[in-house]
Amino acid sequence: MIATLLIGLREGLEAALVVGVLLAYVNKIGRRDAAAKIWLGVGAAILLSLITGAVLTYGAYGLSFTAQEAIGGLLSLVAVAMVTWMVFWMLKMSRGIGGELRSQIDRALLGNGWGVAAVGFVSVAREGIETALFIWATTRATDTTPLLGFAAAVSGILLASVLGWLLYRGMLRINLTVFFRWSGALLIVFAAGVLAYAIHDLQEAGFLPGPFAAVPPGAGAFAAAWFGDAAWAFRVPHIIAPDGVLGVLLKGTVGFSPEMTRLEVIAWALYLVITLPLFLVASYRGARATRKETPCPPSAPAAASSR
Repeated sequence: MIATLLIGLREGLEAALVVGVLLAYVNKIGRRDAAAKIWLGVGAAILLSLITGAVLTYGAYGLSFTAQEAIGGLLSLVAVAMVTWMVFWMLKMSRGIGGELRSQIDRALLGNGWGVAAVGFVSVAREGIETALFIWATTRATDTTPLLGFAAAVSGILLASVLGWLLYRGMLRINLTVFFRWSGALLIVFAAGVLAYAIHDLQEAGFLPGPFAAVPPGAGAFAAAWFGDAAWAFRVPHIIAPDGVLGVLLKGTVGFSPEMTRLEVIAWALYLVITLPLFLVASYRGARATRKETPCPPSAPAAASSR
């Protein structure tokens, strides 16, 4: 629930900021009629996101176990890829997203102005589909019931909506650079756990070597080490109960499970070792670039300071 709450909060705040920029700009240029079209696009995007979540949650129940695990593993990989792209994209676009959206609105207002609804739809639908997919993958990976995961995500989205409204009204100031940096880092940690679970699903489906498949005939010592009991990296459910408080907390945050295969551990570690440092380095470089671009206030004249 921590992971789904965070994804709802972050994605919801991104969408709220985009909608706020769109509404503020059309009001500023005197096109208040376009605001209704923006909200129409936003409503259609929310509906599409809900349909996507329903299909992901209930669409695979009629399939075989192998098909469910294969689809679950592949979609979890897609969720990890989308979230990874999203945190880096937001890092890159955070400094110029307002200007880019304004230029899109200028083009969309040509003609009957219905292009503004498309801008609102695409902007929010991207965040909504990412949210639905990652929440679905996270609830599978952490054994959270869909209802609890949905409730936590909705709580995050509602909180994001309130924050977005307060920012839009100028009643609240948040250091968005710091927020997106550390929320992005946490999402990368959560995504590593989803990636490990995706590997587990694909192993259960027989797409990848693992403890659920027999050693192929004629396999050498190296190949045999990835099948059967030898494929487990560790099995410690007698030390950390999977349904205990510590086990649930570790699985819901860092993706640790008391029983993990070698392939799961390798995928989890490689993703974190590569992605997290790259993200943090890019974040701090962006922050330094922003500080250099911000003009310093003029210093007081020397004559005045000497008096």
